[in-house]
Amino acid sequence: MSLFRDDGIVLRTQKLGEADRIITLLTRGHGRVRAVARGVRRTKSKFGARLEPFSHVDVQFFARGSELVGRGLPLCTQSETIAPYGGGIVTDYARYTAGTAMLETAERFTDHEGEPAVQQYLLLVGGLRTLAQGEHEPHLILDAFLLRSLAVNGYAPSFNDCARCGMPGPNRFFSVAAGGSVCADCRVPGSVVPSPGALELLGALLTGDWAVADACEPRFVREGSGLVSAYLHWHLERGLRSLRYVEKST
Repeated sequence: MSLFRDDGIVLRTQKLGEADRIITLLTRGHGRVRAVARGVRRTKSKFGARLEPFSHVDVQFFARGSELVGRGLPLCTQSETIAPYGGGIVTDYARYTAGTAMLETAERFTDHEGEPAVQQYLLLVGGLRTLAQGEHEPHLILDAFLLRSLAVNGYAPSFNDCARCGMPGPNRFFSVAAGGSVCADCRVPGSVVPSPGALELLGALLTGDWAVADACEPRFVREGSGLVSAYLHWHLERGLRSLRYVEKST
């Protein structure tokens, strides 16, 4: 029997029995972890209020073996709030839907429980912090998070040079299957011709050039979001359920 301590973001919760919950977290040191939190659904439980989606928490786990992730679910025995990002997110529909899509994305990119995914964890912490503070438009923050999540997981799209032959850009065509922008010689069936403004926006979101992103015209923002959604869908092999609600909020 072992005690473990880690900090993480609460991705989602599920009811268990009459008073318990299964908490899914993305942690710094152990990747995605599911744990049982006893009694957190009781009205008087202060413990449960700290374990809501979007919360950044310091958690203590009790596991029956020498590893945190084993045959059975560990118990979440203690929790301290690091940052209650949910307070700045759940009161605004656009922020809430964007944040929900970010949580789902982080869970989808961490398939195997117990495997550290530090870059994905840091991306999620930074994305939720920015979203909660309202520093930029929620849909821009979400698209930046999706693009960077793709990049840290080995699927970085190209928005300038040809993704196939490396021909310096800008290139006219864009192919989800080919990895982004492609030249005329590398063009494949299904390629589209996005506007230069949309590609400039996506490049800015990927690199963190917020001055360019914040000044972008709404039509390029909508076009860019469509490309990001298609690219993400291709690499995840199925779309995010939460993206349909994001589209309704924009």
